Amino acid sequence: MRRSIVLLLSLMLPLVNASGASAQSPGQQKQVDQGSQWTRDTRGQFYSQDQGSRLIPLQWMMALKQPDGAPFMADTLSRYGYLKNDETASAGLPVGFTTNTDNKGTVHLGMNCAACHTRQIEVGGISYRLDGGPAIADFQSFLTDLHRAVQTVLTDAAAFQTFAAAVLGGAPDQQQALQLRGAVMVWFTPFDTIIRGSLPTPAWGPSRLDAVAMIFNRLSGLDIGDPGAGYMIPKNIQVADAPARYPFIWNASVQNRTQWPGFAPNGDDLLAMVRNTGEVLGVFGHFHPTKDALGLPHYEDNSVNIDGLLALETLIGKIGRPAFQWPVDAALAKRGEAVFNWSIEQGSGCESCHGKHITARGLGRATWDTPVQDVGTDTREWDTLGRMVDTGVLKNTGIPTLKARDSSVSLLASSVVGIILPHIGKIATYDLDHTMDRGDKDTLEARIARIPEQLAAVKWTPSAKGARNMYESRVMEGIWAAAPYLHNGSVPTLADLLLPATQRPTAFKIGPQYDPTGKVGLAAEQTKFDYTLHAVCLPKSDPNYQTALNSGYSNCGHEFGVNLKDEDKRALLEYLKTL
Repeated sequence: MRRSIVLLLSLMLPLVNASGASAQSPGQQKQVDQGSQWTRDTRGQFYSQDQGSRLIPLQWMMALKQPDGAPFMADTLSRYGYLKNDETASAGLPVGFTTNTDNKGTVHLGMNCAACHTRQIEVGGISYRLDGGPAIADFQSFLTDLHRAVQTVLTDAAAFQTFAAAVLGGAPDQQQALQLRGAVMVWFTPFDTIIRGSLPTPAWGPSRLDAVAMIFNRLSGLDIGDPGAGYMIPKNIQVADAPARYPFIWNASVQNRTQWPGFAPNGDDLLAMVRNTGEVLGVFGHFHPTKDALGLPHYEDNSVNIDGLLALETLIGKIGRPAFQWPVDAALAKRGEAVFNWSIEQGSGCESCHGKHITARGLGRATWDTPVQDVGTDTREWDTLGRMVDTGVLKNTGIPTLKARDSSVSLLASSVVGIILPHIGKIATYDLDHTMDRGDKDTLEARIARIPEQLAAVKWTPSAKGARNMYESRVMEGIWAAAPYLHNGSVPTLADLLLPATQRPTAFKIGPQYDPTGKVGLAAEQTKFDYTLHAVCLPKSDPNYQTALNSGYSNCGHEFGVNLKDEDKRALLEYLKTL
C-alpha cells in the first residue's frame, strides 16, 4: 500500500539548473576549507581510523568478483558512491573503510563513520570534498551485491575454485578448500539472514539508510541468541523500511541530543561512546554476549575499539562546517538574517528552533540545545523505535532489567552500556584530557562522580515528554551542503522546503550534481545513479493521509516560511549559504 501510494501520486520534478562560478578547471577536486583544526593529518586519520567493525575478512573481499568478472573492489567501490581515499595508504580502500585483526590473526574489512559522513558534490565539472557531510552513497546496493557475490562463490563451482585460488594461493588441496568453504558458509549464514530479512522494496536509494532498524536487527537478530543456534534469533529481524538521510556531523559533538528522533543524550565522551558503540554494532561489529551459571551477563566477546572510537570523537570535534564556495550577495544575506531571526508570519523565525542556544552541561561543559518536536513530518521511524524483541541470553540482565520480551531501544542501551562499562575510567580520563584546551574547568573525580547519573540517562527515551513523531531541530551550520532535506531526505532543495508541502516535488533524482546558487540543493539532472526518489504528501482530508505520512517517503510537514514573500525567501536562502 505504501509503495503504491508513493508511485501513483508521484509527479516529475521540475528542472533545476545548477550554477556556480569557480576558478578551477573542470575535472579537478577541491578540498573545501573546514577550519584551522581540520588538516590533512586529521582528515587522513578520520578516513581510516578503525572502530571495531568487521564486515568480512579482507582477503575474501579482495578475491570476490562482480558478475562480469571484474574484482568486487574495482574502482574502490565508487559505483556505490563511496569516495577515493588519497590521504592514507589504505590498500585501495575507499574513505571510511578500515581494517583490524582478530585474535586469530585474520584481517577484517570494516567501516567507520567517515564512510557515511563524507560528502562530495559536483558543480560545473569540479568536485568538492566536504568532510563530515552526509554521504551520497548507496549502502543497500552495496550490501545486496556483496550478498550476491558471496552466494555465487558458494553455489558456483568455478567461482569457488577461482575464489579459493585467490584466497589460499596456487591450487589448494581438497581439505584446504573444504575448510575455506565451511568458513565462508559460517560467515554467510547470518549475513544472508539479515540481508533477506532487512532490506526493503523499494530500496533506500543513495543518500538514505534505515540505520536504526539495521542496528536493532543486527543486535537482536544475530548477536544475542543461544550459541548453539549460532547466536541468531531470526524472528527478531524486521524490514528496515524507515529510511533517513545521513546527517552532517560537523557539530555532532556539541549537540545535547542526537539521532533524528533525538532519543540519545549527548555532549561528552561517555555519552558519545554509548551512541557510537551502537553504531559499530550496526556496521557489523562482532558481539556475542553470554550468561554464566549464576545468570550474570558477560559482554567482553566484542570487537568494539574503544580507543578508536575516542579518537574518532576527538576528530569529529575538529571538523568545521564547510565554507560556501561561491559568491554571496552580502546585502541580500543581511536581509535574510533578519528573516531567519524573526518573521511576521510566525511570530518568531528559524532561529527559535535552529539557533545556537547554549546549554550548560556538567562542570564547565556546554552544548547546543537541540529541540525535539513534532513538525508534521514522516512518522515511520517512530514505528521502528517501538519495536519489541526477544532478549535472548540477555533476559533478566541489565539496568533496568530486560524482560524476556522488551523494546529494541532498551536492549541496545543495555548492551552498549555493558560493552563500555569496563572502560569507564579510560573514557572519563580521555574526556578530561582532550577537552582542557577548550577551557573546561573540571576534574577527573567530578567526571567519574557524574557517571551513574549519565548511565541512568541512557534509557534512550525519544523525548522528555514521551510524545510521538518528534524529531530534532539541529543548528544549521553548513545546511547548504546537506541536501536532500527533512529527516527522511524527501525534499531535494532548500527552496522546495519553503513551498507548501503539497507543492513540493514528488519525484527527483539523487546524486552528487549540486545546485548551490539557485534552489540550493540537489541539481535536477544526475548521472551518477539511475535512481529517482518518489515522495508523497496528501491533503489531511484524504482518507489515505495517515498511510502516506507513515510511508517513510512523506515530504509533508515543516511548513515554516511557506507564506513568506518571494523576495524574503530569496534573502533567506542567501543567508543560509553563509552558515
